[in-house]
Amino acid sequence: MAELDDLIAVAHEVSQTEADAATTALYALPWLTQSIEDDRTAGRFTRWGRSTVIDENVGSAVLSRAAFEALHTLAGLPSAWPVGNAGLLHSYGYLLSLTPTPYGMKRDRWLDGQFARTLTLAADHFIPWAGDETLLARADAAASGILSTAEWAWLSAIDGRMTQVALGEEREGVRPLAYAVAPQSGMQPLLVTLFPIAGDDRTRRLIEGQTRLRWNAV
Repeated sequence: MAELDDLIAVAHEVSQTEADAATTALYALPWLTQSIEDDRTAGRFTRWGRSTVIDENVGSAVLSRAAFEALHTLAGLPSAWPVGNAGLLHSYGYLLSLTPTPYGMKRDRWLDGQFARTLTLAADHFIPWAGDETLLARADAAASGILSTAEWAWLSAIDGRMTQVALGEEREGVRPLAYAVAPQSGMQPLLVTLFPIAGDDRTRRLIEGQTRLRWNAV
């Protein structure tokens, strides 16, 4: 797949340079820069909360600082390394991540088809260079759908901030998960992330026992 090869090549280039050069390098992926511009114009980033690129499972950044800064520059969003916009980071940032995690590469959720299938979507639904919608638009719709039609759902307050976790119907031993966190007390939760997770009882027990923000939310 030529587009995937190009994505990985640019990800390596961006990870080895400074922010200004990284911004320029991203234009080698016109579908990515155009998607970010479309999302910026449509105001989609405002529906998402804050996230750190310091992954809770890895213990280190899963995205280079240059890539982090370049993405926020293109999106016209404020950031304070390593914390930025969750929608930007969990979609386009994870596409550019080169750091393996215990669950595979961050981009896998968008590219390998498993997550799409758990949502009864075509396997290529989230392929970011295909289709008429941006990846973030597709992710937003999917997360909103999981939260509104969940088979299992939890609402809890953590440090006074409302959090919402939702699990969709299990398929192939996997459930879709969506997570939202209020930016501060008294506000409605904003989207943070979505991904496939094992559909067993252990997953539900893990969620029921949570007493802190999860999945890199800030």
